[in-house]
Amino acid sequence: MSLDVEHQLADSSAGYASEEETRAPSIAPSLTYSDDSEDQDEPQPPEVVPRRRRASTRLIAQNPADVQRITGESTQQLLNRCCGGGCCMNSQLKKEGLEYERVPFPDNHAFRSLGLKIDELPTVLSQVPDMPEQTTFLQSIRRASSNIPSPTDSAISFGSQVSSPSIETSLKNLTLEPLDTTIQPPSFVQPHHPHHVFPAPIHNTRELTKEGAEKRTFHFDIDITDYPHEEGIDFKVGGAIGLYAPNDTTAVEQILDLLLVPRFLRGKPVLLRTTRGRWPTVWGEDKARELVTTRRDLLTWCSDIQSYPPTKALLRILAEHAIDPNEKKILLFLCSSEGQGAFCDLRTGPHVSLAQILNAFPSAKPPLDLVLSVLQQLMPRFYSLSNDPHESYEIRDGKQHRLIEIAVTVQEMDDWRAGTRTGVGSGFLQRQSLKYKSLQRAGDNSPRLYAPIFKGLMANPLAKEFVSDGPMLLIGAGVGIAPFRGFVQHRLKNANCANKVWVLQGIRDSLVDELYGGEWGVHEDRVKKVVQSRRGESRYVQDEVVHQADLVWTIINSVDGRVFVCGSSKGMGEGVEEALIKVAMQKGNLEHDEAGKFWNLKKDVGQYITETW
Repeated sequence: MSLDVEHQLADSSAGYASEEETRAPSIAPSLTYSDDSEDQDEPQPPEVVPRRRRASTRLIAQNPADVQRITGESTQQLLNRCCGGGCCMNSQLKKEGLEYERVPFPDNHAFRSLGLKIDELPTVLSQVPDMPEQTTFLQSIRRASSNIPSPTDSAISFGSQVSSPSIETSLKNLTLEPLDTTIQPPSFVQPHHPHHVFPAPIHNTRELTKEGAEKRTFHFDIDITDYPHEEGIDFKVGGAIGLYAPNDTTAVEQILDLLLVPRFLRGKPVLLRTTRGRWPTVWGEDKARELVTTRRDLLTWCSDIQSYPPTKALLRILAEHAIDPNEKKILLFLCSSEGQGAFCDLRTGPHVSLAQILNAFPSAKPPLDLVLSVLQQLMPRFYSLSNDPHESYEIRDGKQHRLIEIAVTVQEMDDWRAGTRTGVGSGFLQRQSLKYKSLQRAGDNSPRLYAPIFKGLMANPLAKEFVSDGPMLLIGAGVGIAPFRGFVQHRLKNANCANKVWVLQGIRDSLVDELYGGEWGVHEDRVKKVVQSRRGESRYVQDEVVHQADLVWTIINSVDGRVFVCGSSKGMGEGVEEALIKVAMQKGNLEHDEAGKFWNLKKDVGQYITETW
């Protein structure tokens, strides 16, 4: 942004402050003076000199802030990465009294990519878990004329239940539902009652970032003209949609190949029976189920094959079905107490997908239904709307289409074979966008591609606290700026002194990754300030928050003033929070702890709203 524009923003904030001086005070309590302040007249208790600790017992981490300072991660992030097995207390050194043997490792790229730090294995292992309970069973559906027993995918039979006349009779009448599962999940995948998944046509799509950007971000116009109407529920400014993205088709077929599932069976009807749990639904009841589906649909829509590290339950299953004795020994070692350290390295190192672990131990071919019993549920992803959904329409083919808009940044992670791979949701949308553009270049002006969506998180913090009056400051970085575009579109339609809105947008380089530049409506140069971390002054958005202290302080202390923060919690979110505390210390003459309490109280009354991930 040019210096003139920066001056305009500063001048605008200064002028606005003078107008707000006559307003009533904020409903949130003031913390300019606190009972905890050191300048109070209350008598202070005598200072207690703490007893000196011995050097060998000195605490270097006494609170979560110390943990984050030392490790670079929050306590919750450490807990999420930890397997809970106590491997941090284990030593990789050989234990006395145990005999060891050198085992040949699998000679393949997938195994080497695991980076296991294994030398020799103990000949006797302890605390190897039992085989996990099988809760999922698959049985092929045969016609009544067939006297051949129905094959199962399971090494564990149904017992007497399979041959019961009632089940045999029901099997004859069971058929697949007439649903195109190439564009939407089976109807039993109900992610959020009563919002069923709807295959919404993609009206248009484009890439927002340019070549050279560190991360790619795509924009989507999604057609909701025919979305099933539900009384009293509508898309909201600042709200979000749920996307039920499938696993990549290529990855699904690869896993079916690795598990030796015949190609002619993958799309055939199969009876799925579960003994307990919510799977294959998402938030359904915990109960036994019996339904008809296909093996391909279950692996495509119901089980996550790449977002979670391998569990001991999965490794135990692979060990049980490994034909190669050396592979079996390694897998059992990873499940044992002696292999806890190596298992922890496997879970917390480079991300391991199901296909990678199956390729690493190629002799292990467990039944598909046994594997499905221990995989994590495939969960929907949520994306904030980047427009005002009440005012977005377009005429196409002589018909008015109602549109919602989202922006998606593609998440990438390390992959053993391709170098990198994308996340489930962002990867699906990227593939849809690239395919859409490819079809357009081939001459198809209206490609028929879909996004399986549902109304989700309509009462998320951004949508719930959005109001039509009062000043508003929007602080975001990266794709976190997307929902603010809808706020600005809605607000600028009714612009006046009481409806002013300002945007602080953090980006790396405005030449390649500024999202929605020039698309914020009239007076964009007056309401938006772009802060670049890789070009020009090389500042972050939190630096601009401190620079705009007068504007921040005026808005947060105004009647119905709102400060919104949206983006990544690590880095940007934490930096903005500390910057806001500095503003309160500077403008409110508060101590650090008092400033933190000030913003917490503003959050409690709905004036300070954060949506970070």
